[in-house]
Amino acid sequence: MGGMGSGRHRYWGAKYTTADYRAIDVRRWKRDGLLTPHQSFALQWSGHGEVVASICVRTETDRVILTYRHRSGGEDWKDESYPVYLDWTTCNLGGKRPWFLCPTRGCSRRVAILYGGGIFACRDCHQLAYPSQREMEYDRMARRADRIREKLRWEPGIFNGNGWKPKEMHWNTFEKLTVQHDAFVQVSLAGMTAKLNLLEESLDD
Repeated sequence: MGGMGSGRHRYWGAKYTTADYRAIDVRRWKRDGLLTPHQSFALQWSGHGEVVASICVRTETDRVILTYRHRSGGEDWKDESYPVYLDWTTCNLGGKRPWFLCPTRGCSRRVAILYGGGIFACRDCHQLAYPSQREMEYDRMARRADRIREKLRWEPGIFNGNGWKPKEMHWNTFEKLTVQHDAFVQVSLAGMTAKLNLLEESLDD
């Protein structure tokens, strides 16, 4: 997926999201006590019960050194080892919060999470969207309806119809949630219908 500094001009095209990339989170490292200088640790990512990637991390006073191997498709494996500098900000209630400084050439953006390609870089440099940004409108409306169904203790899934009012819930609350639920369902079903119509038209062409 490119070499050092190559992330900024690749991957855009509404194809990739943050869920598609391996991530390292400096906040978690801080919580787990892994940012103490002069120590080393390793991270692994698994898929289908097998280790599919790993990275070694060495900590220094103001940076961490990432060492790992990667490849794209059938290309040869490439070895990477480079520093990611840290920045610390003071919290309102005391203590300090760590940040990664994105190592992509010309960036240095302060972020909590870096995403791994040829280089671990910030979301903007890899031009990644959040998964919710890739949702179709009808998917988003169905998800909102399901959240209400959970509150109402109805069976998940907008095709399962409406249920009954929970015993402890006030009628005003129930009616308000039902109206919101039905509005989300109506928009979602309309979007699904439009999508199916477009698919049918494309098959007829």
